[in-house]
Amino acid sequence: MPTIADPRVLIDAATKDDAAVFVLSPDRALVATVDFFTPIVDNPAAWGAIAVANALSDIYAMGATPLFGLNLVGWPRDLPFEVLGEVLRGAAEVTERAGCLVLGGHSIDAVEPTFGMAVIGEVHPDRMLTNAGACAGDILVLTKPLGTGILATALKRDALLEGGMADAVRSMTTLNDGAARAALRVGVSAATDVTGFGLLGHLGNMLEASKVAAEVYFDRVPILPHARSLAARGVVPGGTERNLEALQHVEWAPELSATDRYLCVDAQTSGGLLLAVPYENEAALLAALQEEQTPVAAVIGRIKGGPAGHVRVIRQPG
Repeated sequence: MPTIADPRVLIDAATKDDAAVFVLSPDRALVATVDFFTPIVDNPAAWGAIAVANALSDIYAMGATPLFGLNLVGWPRDLPFEVLGEVLRGAAEVTERAGCLVLGGHSIDAVEPTFGMAVIGEVHPDRMLTNAGACAGDILVLTKPLGTGILATALKRDALLEGGMADAVRSMTTLNDGAARAALRVGVSAATDVTGFGLLGHLGNMLEASKVAAEVYFDRVPILPHARSLAARGVVPGGTERNLEALQHVEWAPELSATDRYLCVDAQTSGGLLLAVPYENEAALLAALQEEQTPVAAVIGRIKGGPAGHVRVIRQPG
């Protein structure tokens, strides 16, 4: 339940969900979110596209439709504004694809470039997706592969050529609108998107909000090309290392290596949706995701009874 005592507030920060939800009428609610970050790829248009897809993802994770966005820009005075123009061009391509209007924004002087967007969407209060409804017996489905944090770090450290980021950029600029449509059409118990806290961090939020536990099948978790080999060489972002240190609710199978664990907690940008679906709806959801052409539709685990937030990671289901 929201901690703010106002009946118009359906979702606030209490359950660590993806966006705030504010009721306007019995059949309309506003959904609001904001996200921004420094460049994670060298191509400015790709950075703009990724940043906007990432911000829109929170709207889709709530089962909502984006209405409009406001650009957020921090820009150094010694960086050409033509580069910012390329960032905005990439962003505009994604907002156009999403049918999301851009109505303005705000810019400030900054030491390093920063870009993102505040997004407003809408949803029927009875049709929204939240991270708080997962039930024992539900199946966990992921719609994008992991590894973007590791790959972006490799690019910054000159351990990966820009061409090696192609699969990651394609994934990060893919909207989660199709995954959201599939989830709403079939019916899921809970949903969230996988971003900075990694797969297990966001799963943990879902489990705590739903007061359940989960089992994750590591061998079924989709991973982007090059991510495993880079992680094995120690190319891991600081955010991913902090995610692993912060996880107190995870029980690892002893055969899982440090590399395996880093992949499970890698800090993602514009990751996929993580969906908890009733067992009887699993086949229909996978078919709907395939129809929507999501990057992947991977069954990676199941919800179980147990201590709220607890995750057991194993190689294969027993």
